[in-house]
Amino acid sequence: MDQAQFKGKRAIVTGAGSGIGRSLVHSLVKLGTHVVAVSQTQEKLDSLKEDLGDQIDIVCVDIGNWEETRTKVRPFCNDVDYLVNNAGYGYCATVEETTEDEIDRIFNINFKGPLNLIQLVAPRMKERKFGSIVNVSSVAGLLAIREHVAYGASKAALDMVTRVGSLELGPANIRVNSVNPTVVWTKMGSEYWGEPSRKEQALSKIPMARFVEVREVIDPILFLLSNESSMINGVSLPIDGGYAAT
Repeated sequence: MDQAQFKGKRAIVTGAGSGIGRSLVHSLVKLGTHVVAVSQTQEKLDSLKEDLGDQIDIVCVDIGNWEETRTKVRPFCNDVDYLVNNAGYGYCATVEETTEDEIDRIFNINFKGPLNLIQLVAPRMKERKFGSIVNVSSVAGLLAIREHVAYGASKAALDMVTRVGSLELGPANIRVNSVNPTVVWTKMGSEYWGEPSRKEQALSKIPMARFVEVREVIDPILFLLSNESSMINGVSLPIDGGYAAT
């Protein structure tokens, strides 16, 4: 991949405070991209700013809050080349135990939040005839997983944003794709899947018999942002060691 293509570009990355988002911000900055790092945790953003200085801007906002997100993020949307909708909320409960409040919370963050960000960046991307958007979805949006009815539904909804977005924005040379990892061994992933019986159950369904490392999500995201994927649009890409094939 031609790394020089990222130099001088501008990106927005949500969920930038930790895990995949934080690593992605570091990777993009290393490639020469200026990043607007969005997170709901000021302390994490401050430490990221200490690491990367004026190579990033930071925005502290809960993307589940539609209007506050519009107010705080809109000033950074004039010349965005890349958008990575990485922020997500995990909630696990059975069909019978899932609560209305948690359904609202998970859809506000996992579905409405990314759609809101796309609405903010799309007008200027269309004017410039360039843009690449990657939504960080989940294999749970493709397959039924126990205790994931709300989470899986929110990620399936996000994948539909990807497909409809690709259809509507493609004529303006804006590509919209998803990555759909299985369990990524971040703090959020380990909190639920670290329980021995859950871990064993999940690993038994993954042909490669291991979970995903953060770098194994970062590299496909960078590929989908890059010119090397210039004809890839509307794809939901499983990163799951073959889980979705079983």
